[in-house]
Parts: sequence; structure tokens; C-alpha cells
Amino acid sequence: MANALFDKGREGFLAGDIDWEADVIKAVLIDTADYTVNLAAHQFLSDIPLAARVATSEALTGKTVANGVADADDLTFAAVNGDSVEGLVLYQDTGVEGTSRLITYIDTATGLPVTPNGGNINVFWDDGANKIFKL
Repeated sequence: MANALFDKGREGFLAGDIDWEADVIKAVLIDTADYTVNLAAHQFLSDIPLAARVATSEALTGKTVANGVADADDLTFAAVNGDSVEGLVLYQDTGVEGTSRLITYIDTATGLPVTPNGGNINVFWDDGANKIFKL
């Protein structure tokens, strides 16, 4: 699978339910042995089994939008242990898994896959034209 937006994430942007700059957006590292992405059907964080979630970030900072392109400061997941990580999901964190909308699935980032060893895992967003993603 290549990097892609969840259908319900796109819908959230178009309906005005997701505000990239104002909302709390987080990332979760994913073990694909425990999760099969379904971009059309999966809508909320609760659609990703707990066993597939290796680590969750703090809220993204430095979020920007320009010309339909979403960007943010790079991330550091501190002291990560657990299963191998083959992808990550960005989601709108409402504080409730059943309403925290999935936005995008990324599995082709530099450094993926990675096997956690108790150290930090750094995520460096693409500096190309589409940054994290483009609507």
C-alpha cells in the first residue's frame, strides 16, 4: 500500500469537521501484522486494534496549510518498545477513540519499517511539494 488519505478523513476536511491548523492532530505508529488498512471503511481510531498501535505521539506542532498541502514539525516518539513498525496513521484526536477521525496512512516514509529498541523514533516529513499530504 502507498501513502493515502482515508475516505472519511477527506470527507471530514470537505465537511469542515477537521481543521488541520486548529485541531489536535496526532500520529500513531502501526504494526501491520496486527492491522490491515481499509481506506474506504475505516473512519475512527477505534478501527485500529490496540495490538497494532506501537506508540502514539504528542500533538503535532507547527502545522501549516498552503495550496492544499498539509505540513507540520517533524516528530519524535520517545523511548519506543514493542512490535515492528511498518506505517503510521495521522488522526484528529478528540479524546475519544470512537470519534477520533483517521486522516492519512503513511508507509513509505524514510526509516520505515523500523524495529523499536527502546530508543527514540524520529519521523521526518517529506520536504517535497506534497509535504505530509495534499488534498
